[in-house]
Amino acid sequence: MAAQESGGHEGRPYVVIKVLRVLAPIPILACLISTPLLAADLKPQTLDAFRRYESITEARIAKQVSDPRVFLYINTLPPAERSGVYASLKSGGIYIAPLTTLDASGRVIEAPHGLIHHWVGAVFIPGVTMAATLKVVQDYDHKQDDYPEVVRSRLLHREDNHFQAYMRLQEHRVITVTLDAEFDVTYTERDERHWFATSRSTRVRQVQDAGQPGERDLPEGDGGGFLWQLDSYWHYVEQDGGVYVELEAVSLTRDVPAGLGWLIKPFITSVPRESLESTLKSTRKAVLKRL
Repeated sequence: MAAQESGGHEGRPYVVIKVLRVLAPIPILACLISTPLLAADLKPQTLDAFRRYESITEARIAKQVSDPRVFLYINTLPPAERSGVYASLKSGGIYIAPLTTLDASGRVIEAPHGLIHHWVGAVFIPGVTMAATLKVVQDYDHKQDDYPEVVRSRLLHREDNHFQAYMRLQEHRVITVTLDAEFDVTYTERDERHWFATSRSTRVRQVQDAGQPGERDLPEGDGGGFLWQLDSYWHYVEQDGGVYVELEAVSLTRDVPAGLGWLIKPFITSVPRESLESTLKSTRKAVLKRL
């Protein structure tokens, strides 16, 4: 049976949790700040499960992009839903939906001690060409100018359509998390109107004391576990007088610790979706700005 999909930093971090100043007594606040309760090291079995999920997901995507008549995930939706999505995109809307990759037996792939997040989204950029879109998305030296969560970025290496890039990412919720991440990205031309890119994180490290003189990157896999892996699958189609940009993101984070769900869960569960939406909006804005 084929795999299916259905819609639906510190080594021992010391995090300043402002909300606890009013929600917790002083002894509890001191305990949370000065002990490693938020630590969640990446375990081999967690990464193995993610790699399995990644492999099955990429097999589906490879089949999808091999056919220009499909290419985008939204083209696999039922006809009525697909028509509604296209109409919404052309009027400036954004499509966002959760996905779940199942194994060959139709079962959910669980990651022990971790959570796998899988979302797909799309936007339409009117009045632009494929060349103009690719010029912006491949500009890894200036991501911080267009994407709010990117503090700084730079291109490490390029060979034709293969890129290696560095980005410092920062997210603010109840807590602030800063990450130094490196990505391996390959762009592929199916034809002049159909391009896709596969981006995989090759290194993600949490930054301790970010922005301070003594800041340092923790060993990979150590820290709070707010992001261990991030895969991004970009699809670009030039039609209808513009370019459709579809982004499918698969990420791996820690699970939700008992007793700290109120603190950790909002960060872990809301960031993947909100980051996807922000990335799509920022991409559209950046391309249009450079017209």
